[in-house]
Amino acid sequence: MSASIGEDIQGGDMANHRCAVLGKPIAHSLSPVLHNAAYRSLNLNDWLYDKHEVGEDGLDAFLKGLDSTWAGLSLTMPLKRTIQPYGTPENLWAKELRVANTAVFDWNDITDDPAWPHGKPAIKLYNTDVIGIQLAFDHINRELGNHHAGDRAGTALIIGNGNTATSALAACCMMPEIGHITVAARHPGRNAGLKPVAEKFINTHNPYDEIELSDTSALLNAARTATYVINTIPGLAANGIANVINTDSESHAEPYSGLLLDVVYNPRPTKLMQAWRAHGGRAIGGEEMLLYQALIQVLLMTGIWDDDPPSDADKRLQGTTTEDDHLEIAMRNALEEAL
Repeated sequence: MSASIGEDIQGGDMANHRCAVLGKPIAHSLSPVLHNAAYRSLNLNDWLYDKHEVGEDGLDAFLKGLDSTWAGLSLTMPLKRTIQPYGTPENLWAKELRVANTAVFDWNDITDDPAWPHGKPAIKLYNTDVIGIQLAFDHINRELGNHHAGDRAGTALIIGNGNTATSALAACCMMPEIGHITVAARHPGRNAGLKPVAEKFINTHNPYDEIELSDTSALLNAARTATYVINTIPGLAANGIANVINTDSESHAEPYSGLLLDVVYNPRPTKLMQAWRAHGGRAIGGEEMLLYQALIQVLLMTGIWDDDPPSDADKRLQGTTTEDDHLEIAMRNALEEAL
């Protein structure tokens, strides 16, 4: 990490730094709350983060209209894939998944291109969604005093098989306590990229399987025995699973002992989280993932982590300085106020 962030970024000619989140729709995004709180914590008074409604067909024009005041962008789906032709993947999961939620501009490396009035900057692409999930689990495990051996003896259940499930599976691959991942989905096999990732990064005999979400017996068995459960289906779609858990628990005394992350954070807590907690488990909401993926974005966009891929961010953040600790606290407080 740079020891002179305030000096390097705020000094002299470096002023009016801009970042934003792009997507469609985007009105609901809490990213500006998190990033602007981070800037205040770091005394980056000339940095601003906002949001712009940009769809796939508008990304090209938006990028070409940027000038050197722009430091970075956060990207929501489907722009996480649309951004790929414009930049170079820099960290492990941006390369492996070809999905990036973060773009960092290097205006010291400009290509002359008449289609780009201000010059075409080098664009570095990162995926911070994966590490955001991993850090959310790391944080709550430390708070609970949970210590997991790195023996790949644990299991994970991922509900859903869309884009968020891909990041969830990658995060589980990075957790050395997880040796088997079960994906429960309405249409098993629809995301063909999940199994190869599990087989590449988890060195166990049988790292991956899929079950029908409607197979309640298989679903509940996987849930009861899982170290981690990650719900990736949006909105109120998981309410039915909450009802199944409540009904199942009436006839089974065995509690749910694993840790649930529900990526949904509105309403908070979700019905799934309530059911999980009511029957013995611990649960955290999607705001934890949101916080940590944004924290890594801030470190990358501001240059505090100067071109350092965040694949090992969990280890590095555990040894944070007081300044970095204040950054996380400031972002967490701002998020809590906004929710």
